[in-house]
Amino acid sequence: MAILIKNGTIVTASEEYKSDVLIDGEKIVAIGTGLDSRAETIIDAAGKYLFPGGIDAHSHFDLPFMGTNTAGFDTTPAAIVGGTTSVIDFTPQPAGMSLQDSIAKHREEAIEGKTAVDYSLHSMVMDTSVPGLFDEFGPLVKAGIPTIKLFLAYKGTPFNVDDATLYSALEAAKDVGMLAMTHAENGDIVSLLQQKLIAAGKTEPRYHAESRPPIVEAEATARAASLAKAADAPIFIVHVSCEDAMLAIRTARQQGVDIFGETCPQYLVLDVDYLAKPGFEGAKYVCSPALRDKSNQDPLWRALDNGWLQTVGSDHCGFNFKGQKEMGREQFTGIPNGTPGVENRLAILYTYGVMTGKLSLQRMVDAFATAPAKFFGMYPRKGSIIVGGDADIVVFDPAYEGKISVATSLHGVDYSAYEGFDEKGRADKVFLRGTLVADGGKFVGQLGQGKFIKRQPFGLAYQSRMSR
Repeated sequence: MAILIKNGTIVTASEEYKSDVLIDGEKIVAIGTGLDSRAETIIDAAGKYLFPGGIDAHSHFDLPFMGTNTAGFDTTPAAIVGGTTSVIDFTPQPAGMSLQDSIAKHREEAIEGKTAVDYSLHSMVMDTSVPGLFDEFGPLVKAGIPTIKLFLAYKGTPFNVDDATLYSALEAAKDVGMLAMTHAENGDIVSLLQQKLIAAGKTEPRYHAESRPPIVEAEATARAASLAKAADAPIFIVHVSCEDAMLAIRTARQQGVDIFGETCPQYLVLDVDYLAKPGFEGAKYVCSPALRDKSNQDPLWRALDNGWLQTVGSDHCGFNFKGQKEMGREQFTGIPNGTPGVENRLAILYTYGVMTGKLSLQRMVDAFATAPAKFFGMYPRKGSIIVGGDADIVVFDPAYEGKISVATSLHGVDYSAYEGFDEKGRADKVFLRGTLVADGGKFVGQLGQGKFIKRQPFGLAYQSRMSR
């Protein structure tokens, strides 16, 4: 059935113009005017924007962590109503299991038949003792998994890597067209600070931030940049939370290092004071890297608007407050790290970025959809409104006004990190490969509609197009 979305304003990463979009089956088949006769259904989008479906390249669904699990893929309708039509989830590697078997296990047990969004997967090193890990990089790329994540953080766990391991991984990844991603925090210093704080009886959630100050992130980011330069390989820094880490990325890039980075909504609008909320409420905001002083927010917005940071991922971790976050009541190191946010990414970017003049509409679309598609091998199928691309389209109503609340959320946990925040504009209708899956802000699709997206290797051509 051919569907015409008529009278809307198309917004891409570089343009804004009025035009109609014709969908036939799963694809966009025409953009222009005079298309009415080819449509069986016409949707009037007058006064609304048309955005490409968002790509959240940083999610953790059904992730085992600290003895518990995050909410599963059956909660991905939250992504759909928030304008995100594709996620790239980080795949846990069970102890002793190969990376390829971990991918197969995660798909079979956690995803297939349960997801409302299209999806792909990042491989994630969580057991460095498994023989031949780097030999798996080539087969992973051929299977459509061209990204790998390694951790400089979490000292004392099997997935903390030393500099030699990261350097070797960067070399191996480069040889097969894989992009290495890094959680950049100095795990040694974090561990030392945690021990000192606990020994001093400082165990409340607010001390989580004191154990992970900005310097541990900035140092590890600069170190990762140096290792990437030494290996002559690209590197992607996830969840950049502070100005100093952002500047380390910008400086290295100006010096010729192929380094890129994302930030997350929580670092743009939440600050360290949330960790000090009374009655253990601060536990809701424990994530890593930690929330920062508010003075870091404007530099991160500027970095996004100027392209010094390229993407925004939610780092969605759906832990409940009751029974999960409460595991750390005795001391902050027992609190599962992470906050839910896949549903709120577009709302935060538009309301607190575009509407305040901190972010252009085009840069928002780029960080929300187009740049993730390009970096992570989904473009041009995903991430833009283009003839021949998947008909993943958000009909966005800028006139909507509301509040973010757990009471209306679909993310499947018992709190919202953005409770009471204003929401200006919303995804009024969302199409996934030509099928209407959200209408009036409500999910109207079904679980199991999502497909696995085989991604292409990281493109050096795209690197050269990025401004330094």
